[in-house]
Amino acid sequence: MPRYQYKYRKPQKRKTRPLRVVLVILLLLLLAYPFFEAFHINVEEHTTNLKSLPSALRNLKIVYLSDIHQNLWDSQARTDKIVKMVNSLSADLVLLGGDYASDPDSAIAFFENLPLIQARLGAFGVLGNKDSSESSLDERNLTQAMKDAGVTPLVNEVAQIKVGQATLYIAGVGDLQSGRTDLEAVASQVSADDFVILLGHSPDILSDAVDYVDKNGKTHWFDLGLFGHTHGGQVTLFGQPLLGAFKPLTSTRYLSGWITENRAEILISNGVGTSNLPIRLFAPAQIHLIRLR
Repeated sequence: MPRYQYKYRKPQKRKTRPLRVVLVILLLLLLAYPFFEAFHINVEEHTTNLKSLPSALRNLKIVYLSDIHQNLWDSQARTDKIVKMVNSLSADLVLLGGDYASDPDSAIAFFENLPLIQARLGAFGVLGNKDSSESSLDERNLTQAMKDAGVTPLVNEVAQIKVGQATLYIAGVGDLQSGRTDLEAVASQVSADDFVILLGHSPDILSDAVDYVDKNGKTHWFDLGLFGHTHGGQVTLFGQPLLGAFKPLTSTRYLSGWITENRAEILISNGVGTSNLPIRLFAPAQIHLIRLR
């Protein structure tokens, strides 16, 4: 009877499927990308096309940023980095669009710890919905903290800046959601013949802004409008915001980017920080360098 011989067979190694590895890597990248986009800040440069610009204001450099939202993940270190980026741009004028932290008290702390913003003609800012309070005392404390930090607060006020033989007007309006917006009062302080920058937090005021007139009863009372609030949708797909909280009430026309309306150039910025979650998708964080031409 033949003897049975056992032959040892080495176990085969399981082959790793390349497609599976690629899919896992892609999935990890997709999960990580919204966090990368939230914390990577872009400097967006733009040259205006303003026919009525006084010659003394030509080539003026304006840095605009909004919605810093300093919180647990947007730390003081990140704010310091943002200010360092702003100062490196050597701006003539720095304008801030509101929503500095998560509430009025933390907004006060934000300015108490804010590094000095360097700009030849100064820094000016409005309040956002996160900064505004029903208490007039809170608002006074916040605006004082802004002044102490070297930032001039504009709440339904107009600042006049002399530049050579020309005067630049910055018309800052109060926040819409808090009910502090007084466009009529702001428009009545300027003239359509002046060069006026309308500085606000929410672009939802634009549909009303064009209905008001200057102190001489003329329309087209501002030349450049700067707004934030929408975060560019923060999380978007094919240009549409997936988080409804960041969709403008008026129109998605006012969601992000540059538009021309009533002869004025208008910017709706994606902002710098985030709300709710530290993620962005196809709505990159932005600091804006604007050259007047």
